Amino acid sequence: MPLSIKSMASGPNVYTISPGKNFADYLVMGLLRRHGNDSLTLSRLTILLPNRRSIRAVCDGFMRQTAGKALLLPRMQAIGDIDEDEWLMNSLNGDDDLTVLPAITDLRRQLLLLNLIARNRGIEPALAAPLARELANFLDRLQTEEVALSALEHLVPDDLAAHWQETLVFLNILAEPWGELLRAEGCVDPSERRNTLLRAQANRWRKTPPEDPVVVAGSTGSIPATAELIEVVSHLPNGAVILPGLDMHSDEKTWMEIDQSHGQFGLSELLRRIGVERSQVSSWHGSIRETPRQSLIREAMRPTNSAEEWRDQQALFSKALSGLTRIDCSDLIEEAGIIALHMRQVLETPNLTAALITPDRGLARRVAVELKRWNILIDDSAGQPLAATAPGSFLRLTAEMFASDLDPIDLLATLKHPLALGCWQPGILHAAARDLDRIILRGLRPACGFEGLTAALASAPEKPDHAQKLLKELSERGNEVLSLYHSEQVALEEILVEHIRFSEWLATDEEGRCKLWSGEAGEVAMKFVSDLLKAAAGLPNISGDSYAPLFSSLMKGQFVRSSQGLHPRLHIWGPLEARLQSADQIYLGGLNEGSWPAAADTDPWLSRSMALKLGMPSSERRIGLAAHDFVQASSGGDVMLTRAEKVDGVPTVPSRWLLRLDQVLKSAGQNWHRKMPDTFRALHGQLDAAGSPKPVQAPVCKPPVAARPRRLSVTQVETWIRDPYSIYARHILNLRPLEPIAVDPNLADYGNVVHRALEQFVKRYPDKIPADAEAILFDLGRSAFGKMLNRTEVRAFWWPRFQRIVAWFLAEERGRRPDIKPVVVEVEGKLVLDGPAGSFELRGVADRVDRLADGSLCIIDYKTGVVPTESNLLRGEAPQLPLEAAIALRGGFAGVLAGEVSRLSYWRVSGGREPGQIKDIKTAGSELARRATKSLTNLIAKFDDPSTPYLAHPRPAIAPRFSDYDHLARIKEWSSGGPGDY
Repeated sequence: MPLSIKSMASGPNVYTISPGKNFADYLVMGLLRRHGNDSLTLSRLTILLPNRRSIRAVCDGFMRQTAGKALLLPRMQAIGDIDEDEWLMNSLNGDDDLTVLPAITDLRRQLLLLNLIARNRGIEPALAAPLARELANFLDRLQTEEVALSALEHLVPDDLAAHWQETLVFLNILAEPWGELLRAEGCVDPSERRNTLLRAQANRWRKTPPEDPVVVAGSTGSIPATAELIEVVSHLPNGAVILPGLDMHSDEKTWMEIDQSHGQFGLSELLRRIGVERSQVSSWHGSIRETPRQSLIREAMRPTNSAEEWRDQQALFSKALSGLTRIDCSDLIEEAGIIALHMRQVLETPNLTAALITPDRGLARRVAVELKRWNILIDDSAGQPLAATAPGSFLRLTAEMFASDLDPIDLLATLKHPLALGCWQPGILHAAARDLDRIILRGLRPACGFEGLTAALASAPEKPDHAQKLLKELSERGNEVLSLYHSEQVALEEILVEHIRFSEWLATDEEGRCKLWSGEAGEVAMKFVSDLLKAAAGLPNISGDSYAPLFSSLMKGQFVRSSQGLHPRLHIWGPLEARLQSADQIYLGGLNEGSWPAAADTDPWLSRSMALKLGMPSSERRIGLAAHDFVQASSGGDVMLTRAEKVDGVPTVPSRWLLRLDQVLKSAGQNWHRKMPDTFRALHGQLDAAGSPKPVQAPVCKPPVAARPRRLSVTQVETWIRDPYSIYARHILNLRPLEPIAVDPNLADYGNVVHRALEQFVKRYPDKIPADAEAILFDLGRSAFGKMLNRTEVRAFWWPRFQRIVAWFLAEERGRRPDIKPVVVEVEGKLVLDGPAGSFELRGVADRVDRLADGSLCIIDYKTGVVPTESNLLRGEAPQLPLEAAIALRGGFAGVLAGEVSRLSYWRVSGGREPGQIKDIKTAGSELARRATKSLTNLIAKFDDPSTPYLAHPRPAIAPRFSDYDHLARIKEWSSGGPGDY
């Protein structure tokens, strides 16, 4: 005898489960009540559910309602997932007239579309990839609504704005080639295949009703093909449709006024299609009594035309706020923190469950991170982007490393990745990478490719064996990949194979195990690469340099959903995943306009009028679906509504549903409870508080006198005056700053080049200027610039400046040489001074020392940057030249006899509009030398006192603009009043 849902005199079998109920549990309870006495009869039941997560929720419902009793479950199938496998093919095998082609894979479709776009628009495939993804989504939308691409031809271009006319022409160009491509592939679009299967099943059941019961549960029929199948099932003798949250309590006038933005609009359209009145719909779980909470939410969703009836509801909402809390947080950080804190409290009660429901993925990630402070890992239904996992990031980094021709930063990012093993013992490869970083990748950027790196290591003073071995192995394994990246035309399949082969080698440990494909993320990465390899077959060639951005773009949309090690009682769901699920404590997060409901995104393909002409759903329809999700989640149990008043510093607008709730409560004389929000806001504020914040104190370093330096250069004396802490860090702690990675030539390099060229010229021609002096100085400049001249920016910016310097310098030299003879250039000297703790040696290198006509000396300092003022020298703030004069006075420079220093001179050689400028100090050099010597003697005596500290920036007015050690002294913390002030 066939099973029966219920005896039907006439009309369709349509039920509903009230909002706020656990849909899965109530569905299971009803099924068990009808069929639970015999598990064999239950197994003959077919349940059609919206998606695969709904199937899991119903399976969990059976486990809860039967207390884990062994049971033959009904056959459950998903009708909403467009990527679902051939779930209906078994029932269609008897239909000889139906031919269902396989669905084209997502990656294959995106690759075909991007090549079609690239061919029609003449752009690189990598740039076309995001557009191809959007176009694939557009095709899905058209096919979901069963609108053929050919329908675009009926839109009148003259009625549209110019940019929409161009879009329409573009879509019409693609329509015919896309159909031909699909036929050549022997495939169809996934949405078209789903529609075909659903309609075929509907037709088969219409012609031959099944003997066993069929139930459609939880679907709103938003997809036309799904709505048709629901209609057929509702009229089957043993069929039943169970709707989620149909409003059974609004009066008929209100029901007739609902529009597309209302949460009940989709269900009303489905009832109209089925041909059943709302009054004919029965409650699946027996009781149809409405709770105060459900009444409040229903009234808040009342159509605008009848909103005046809110004034008559005062007595209705006296208990509506029980279990319903609203928290307006200052920002996303506080919102995520309060939700996580409350979730942690939920775990204190055994068996209690909690779930955050939000469309805001940023909020979801923040909550998951906040929970990690208690070592709680939470299930986020959206998963984690593959690109953010270790395997995904490693594949991206290796691709980008070759795309940048082994740029040092990209190379180091790859070699320092945890998966970079290279078949070596743990830690050895990373140590070798650090050696390469320190020896050849710091400072000026080495030449490109493995040849450039090898040459840089060969010329380095230090050549560790591990670094040489690593570079050799990288070159042997990666040269083939790098050559493909340099190719103008290469098959995507070929370059992908070589890229993966290299990545697998680099991710293999010393025992030969490839770690790249380990774990859930590794499995998703392997499937992505495998699918991409299949999808790339037979496609047109691409340029090698477009592979890396194409690969990264194709990886978008791939997600890793963990199934292990997650907390069983805490969840994060999107609104779609939450439709058939429930928890004891629900958090509805991100309730701001633009988030929930989402902002109406501008359609890149169709204007609003174009969409309406084609019969596409409007943006209001999506708002209606979001409203239905909100009502379902907020109508029962303990619910917390949260929002952030600011997001990224920008004020937000509360969700329209919160504003409606405010108005309903206001009309009823009710207010939100404030005790719980204030309590949790205060608790969250104390989470990271450790008393009143106190700014760190300035360092007071008092090393023993024996550890203090007894020798400094003239330039370091200036640092000693301005920032003693830098002397402490460099000469006592012996800390040396690392150069930046792969820097381009900077002003310091430019200054060194100019100094070197001028020094060599003066040293070569100390007496007479040769006739071809300009050509000679240019040659010296080219030699000083060296490989830097190969850089475009150096040739375009610095070389013309140097040429102007040459002209100015030679003109000055020709005018000065008859009366002045350069004695020495770049000459080293020293001066020994007495101090309380012993002798102190001053060292210096003078750029140039000239002997004047009267026999006195002139000390010259070349400057390509800022020149000190004479007042700086008189105050002792720029002692370099005066100290060099002091060395010269006592004959401390090699090859320079002791003598009076009558002149100190700065030669500013910038090469700008004014190529050079000579600035002579008016005060006699010997006088400044004596002052500087006295000041230095006092400074030595002061720091020979063990109680004198090496302070950081003791005189802020003359503190250096830049220091390599400011971060160690934590200048920004104590000098500005606290960590929060900078």
